[in-house]
Amino acid sequence: MDKINLQETIKNAKSGSQIAFSKLLHHFWNAVYGFQLIRTENENDAEDITVQTFSKAFDKIATYNDEYEFKTWLITISKNIHIDLIRKRKRTILQTASSNDVIKKVLDDAPTVEDQLIIEQNLATLLEHIKKLKPHYQEVINLRYFNELSYADIAKELNEPMNNVKVKLLRAKKLLAESLKSK
Repeated sequence: MDKINLQETIKNAKSGSQIAFSKLLHHFWNAVYGFQLIRTENENDAEDITVQTFSKAFDKIATYNDEYEFKTWLITISKNIHIDLIRKRKRTILQTASSNDVIKKVLDDAPTVEDQLIIEQNLATLLEHIKKLKPHYQEVINLRYFNELSYADIAKELNEPMNNVKVKLLRAKKLLAESLKSK
């Protein structure tokens, strides 16, 4: 993608064009993923951080300053997400290690009847909100979270490129979160 096409695509993305988002994701995915793969040395973490990077970038695209390289902006977002992940993991490890009482205590893993009712009610509410989404969003949510398929398997199932599946899943999760917030 040359500089003029890139600027036009970014402009279209700022105005909400789904096609522009897909083009940007497709064009920059490998750069961000490769950067994270080197940093994390873990394919799952690299993929999760890359997905979060594009999600955050697309949510904040209006704040992008054209004076800077778009790739650099994405890498910076990606780096910050990785740093936050490391901090969160360190905090979790410290909390677990410092609470000897929790380690010594044996917890009953079986949920109580009350716990089970709450879980079922939350699941029912979640399913209600999923049903409000457009059918293609419902489908990717079901395949990813209920059938636990990988991105590659979903792409095969839907006969679509993996980047399209990732964009659809990002959009579906965002719409679902907005729907749940407004309930």
